[in-house]
Amino acid sequence: MTKKQSQAAIDALEAASRGAKDQRYTLRLYVAGLNPRSQEAIRTVTVICEEHLAGRCDLEVIDIYQNPVLAKGEQIIAAPTLIKKLPLPLRKIIGNMADKEKILVGLDLRPKTDEAQKGLI
Repeated sequence: MTKKQSQAAIDALEAASRGAKDQRYTLRLYVAGLNPRSQEAIRTVTVICEEHLAGRCDLEVIDIYQNPVLAKGEQIIAAPTLIKKLPLPLRKIIGNMADKEKILVGLDLRPKTDEAQKGLI
């Protein structure tokens, strides 16, 4: 690879990174009533939206008891469930929402491994 090709590749990666930071996220959080587990999920996801997606996140919280048709349409089998509709690919995070790192990885806001985060892979 020539120096010119290397610089072109670096420029393309930087442009893609800037584009990713401008992407809007569409998230749906399905909860079952307002029990402590649901409240924790709402708090955690809201904090992630504020800290990592400020101004570019549309979060919709749906109580499956109040809107069972929506839950059925999305094939929700457990609550809480967080669905990342956009940007693609669609992702579902099911269960305990206390682990912020797990959610960040699921939303493609963090690398999947410590090695990837440090740039070793």
